[in-house]
Amino acid sequence: MKKSFLLLFVLIFQFFYAQTEEEPAVWSHNVEKLSDTEFQLQFSAKILQDWFIYSLYTAEGGSMPSEFEFVGVGEDYKLVGKTKEGKTYTKYTEVFEVDETFFKEEAVFNQQIELLKPNVRQIKVILYYQICKEVCVLKEEEFNISLDGSALNLVAEKLDARSEQMTAALKLDLKHKERLNGAEGVNKNSVSNLWVVFGLGFLGGLIALFTPCVFPLIPLTVSFFTKHTGTRAKGIKNALLYGFFIVLIYFLLSLPFHLFNSVDSQILNTIATNVWLNVFFFVIFIFFAFSFFGYYELTLPNSWANKLDSASNKVGGALGIFFMAITLAIVSFSCTGPILGGLLGSTTLAEGSVANNLTAGMTGFGVALALPFMLFALFPAWLNSLPKSGGWMTTVKVTLGFLELALAFKFLSNADLVGHWGLLKREVFLIIWIVIFVLLTLYLLGLLRFPHDGPKQKLSVGRKALSIVSFLFSVYLILGVAKVVPLKMLSGFPPPAFYSVLEQETECPLGLNCYKNFEEGLAVAKAEDKPILLDFTGWACVNCRKMEENVWSDPEIYPIIKDEYILISLYVDDRKELPKSEQFKFQYDGGRIKSINTIGQKWGTFQTVNFNSASQPYYVLLSPELEILTEAVQYVDKTTYLNWLKSGLNKK
Repeated sequence: MKKSFLLLFVLIFQFFYAQTEEEPAVWSHNVEKLSDTEFQLQFSAKILQDWFIYSLYTAEGGSMPSEFEFVGVGEDYKLVGKTKEGKTYTKYTEVFEVDETFFKEEAVFNQQIELLKPNVRQIKVILYYQICKEVCVLKEEEFNISLDGSALNLVAEKLDARSEQMTAALKLDLKHKERLNGAEGVNKNSVSNLWVVFGLGFLGGLIALFTPCVFPLIPLTVSFFTKHTGTRAKGIKNALLYGFFIVLIYFLLSLPFHLFNSVDSQILNTIATNVWLNVFFFVIFIFFAFSFFGYYELTLPNSWANKLDSASNKVGGALGIFFMAITLAIVSFSCTGPILGGLLGSTTLAEGSVANNLTAGMTGFGVALALPFMLFALFPAWLNSLPKSGGWMTTVKVTLGFLELALAFKFLSNADLVGHWGLLKREVFLIIWIVIFVLLTLYLLGLLRFPHDGPKQKLSVGRKALSIVSFLFSVYLILGVAKVVPLKMLSGFPPPAFYSVLEQETECPLGLNCYKNFEEGLAVAKAEDKPILLDFTGWACVNCRKMEENVWSDPEIYPIIKDEYILISLYVDDRKELPKSEQFKFQYDGGRIKSINTIGQKWGTFQTVNFNSASQPYYVLLSPELEILTEAVQYVDKTTYLNWLKSGLNKK
């Protein structure tokens, strides 16, 4: 089944961009009647900080200017003079070597028109523009303008009294807010986390080496460089260059995801919180799994590889070797594609920036894939020690298929948790995983077979060892369902313990008493004169579950949370609709208006507005008088968290 990876990438980008809750520019329009046939049209935009929009009249040879399309001009009406602009800024750009003109904070355009037909009462105007930060996004804004006063402004809204009141209530009057800045040191794990992700990517690359799409290419490619490039020194040099280009290609594949971050720093994290995107990834991973099982091949068009291979022969030199590296990436896609898909999915569940994680993981993958080509070029005698291609490579692929299948249900679980469907409760999820790993055990023992398995042979030592590991893991899961062991090794992957088929005393982590409404929890804190542990969390937040199951459960930490603090847990990814009486329009200080219709929208906006943060987990200690007691923390170890809780009690 031939799919265009590029097309899929573009579609996913468009979907991600559509998930952003806040547009970088919010447009409105106004109409002023000058006479019976003349009108002044005004188009204006509130622009987010650090974003800018190019002028209609920015210098030629520079970035693309904004452009209006006045539909019906010359037939229904005519333009009177040129479009006038509000305040603009000019800056020299070295890229185009011209002075570019642009708007920031606010864009205003004014255009006078004169009707040619007196019965015209509505006109349509389309604005084409690009809005930029670190990357430019092409946008289109359509204005349907009424000239008779029935709809003077279709975008700008005025808040009703109830929305004004609820907007004010969502903004806290926090004291000692500067203490939040101390959180800089609490994320010191981020650098080490990148190395962990790099290691996982490296492991994925090593696994890919032992698949049928890659392994047979190693001796062929190394032999080409060592025997067909004249001198041994030149062969080694070309092989090292080939390895470098492999790493570079996989590194470059991760860079577009940094463009998502420049559009919205949380845009890739919507993978872990958007219901239908999780369902999409569930389907994709099932698709990957069955390709590894041998029911079909997942390949890119053969013409791509043929053209690149031909180009490498024609061009020669370093550029030719670069084309050879791209050819390797394409012809091995049927094996590496699902592994890279797993890497993409896994990095969205890891701590830190998704784009940075993905770059670290992809680079690690490329290094592992390139390493044998470089090492065997340096030490060609090692080629004799390589195992021969055979059925063991099929075993590797099928085993990966089972792992892809298990990961697929993690994404379906995310959708179930966020959507409150109640389909994959903790026990159901674990039973599905038990079935998957029991089937893997049966396959490794030769009792279950797939289409591309060869004739039955005596089980190898490696296959027997893997079957034992798979069986023991199945037993571990069974003990977890029976609540004999707490499954801490899997913290964050299964649904939380309180999301159970069995009736629970509380829907809070570890049986704690928590409040899921800030106003309610604040009232209790005032009544009991206790400080607040404010927990910004998410149903699909893996690190939140790890903190709850590994840190909060600590015998020193648990009683402090239970007895000394009022726990308020706010789920920022909850897609459940608020009651109609609690839905409202929230207005930012800059004038932008946002609809608050779901629980997650309310508490996500609450976190951003009051604490200037959009990450989870995110913990804040507050007094009942809304005094920030100490710095905020995120994903930290037990000792750090314990000392943090104690420091909050000392400042009470």
